[in-house]
Parts: sequence; structure tokens; C-alpha cells
Amino acid sequence: MGKNTVFICDDDTGISNMLGLIIESAGRPVQIENNSTFLYARLQDTKPQILIIDLWMPELSGDKIIRMLRADSSFSELYIVCISASINGEKIALDAGADRFIPKPFDIADILAIVSEENPRLLA
Repeated sequence: MGKNTVFICDDDTGISNMLGLIIESAGRPVQIENNSTFLYARLQDTKPQILIIDLWMPELSGDKIIRMLRADSSFSELYIVCISASINGEKIALDAGADRFIPKPFDIADILAIVSEENPRLLA
């Protein structure tokens, strides 16, 4: 795993599985975690290039996880995309340190554009 891996964290298994299929079809390796309490440890093992994370999850919220990752220099290169149906989700996500926010329901083309880029920071 690692460099080209896209990691997805969403407590809605339907969304995470659908995203996983789409991203794999674009030729990227994918890891999925539906329980946010396990995410940080799994990210330390995987060191993905991109994290797609839901903002509102029951165990540990996406914004708290983003803040944890941004405080850890070993994740300085991680490109974080936050997804949410929340009205004020974009502000919360970007304030926490996300690189990009995509509202739910999202356009598959937006996701594919991000994962198709060798350097997604160029899209920001």
C-alpha cells in the first residue's frame, strides 16, 4: 500500500463501498474503514496519498480526525478530502485542515478528478 493508496472513512458502508469501487475502477488501491476510532492507527500503517473522510460520524468526527492528522508531521503530505451533507460542513472541514470539501450528494466526476491526479494538490 502507501503512495498511491486512497483511504476512505465513512460510517455509511454503502457510500464507502461505492466510493471504493469507483476509485478501484480508476486504477487506485483502496482501503476502507467504517469505524472512525480505528482510522488513525490504520492510516499510520498504510500511509495513503489521499484520505476521503466523512465529517459526521458517530464515534469520532471527521473534523477531529483531520485536526489529529494535521498535528502529526508524518501526515504532512496527506491530501484530505472531506465529504458531508452538512450545511456548514465546508467551513468546519477547511477550518480543521482539509484540503478540499465535497458536499453530499457528490458528483462522481469530482471524486475521479481527485484520484486520477498524480498530485491532487494541483487541483486545489
